[in-house]
Amino acid sequence: MKQFFYKGRFIFIPIAVAAFLSLISFAVMQLWNDLLPDILHVATITFWQAMGIFILCKILFGFGKGGRGRNPWGGNPWGGNPRMRNKMQERFKSMTPEEKEKFKQKMRDRANCGPRGADMAMMLLTREWDGFEAESAKQNMNN
Repeated sequence: MKQFFYKGRFIFIPIAVAAFLSLISFAVMQLWNDLLPDILHVATITFWQAMGIFILCKILFGFGKGGRGRNPWGGNPWGGNPRMRNKMQERFKSMTPEEKEKFKQKMRDRANCGPRGADMAMMLLTREWDGFEAESAKQNMNN
């Protein structure tokens, strides 16, 4: 039974990919033909043109690698890597107050790279680093 599934995947996977591509191309064609001629006054397209547009968009804009760590202004400022976050937490806990302030200032200076850069950097630093200080103070009091 296991051997059947192993051999069958070489037939099933290409058929599934072709079916998915056909379904997406049909959806692109329908949406294009239903919306764009009335809105932008463009010509209607065929199934094969829709498939070409879909493939071209995938090549130009990527194939989607998920949403983790892609938002630079929210969530974890280290891109979702928990090991890096833990490493930075440990380093920050072992710093003196003067070193912490110097580090924060360096991060503020480095992040000031656009019209919103300084504000966002300040928000991230204040939210993230002040939380670490409060957590470490609580842990020290409990120990």
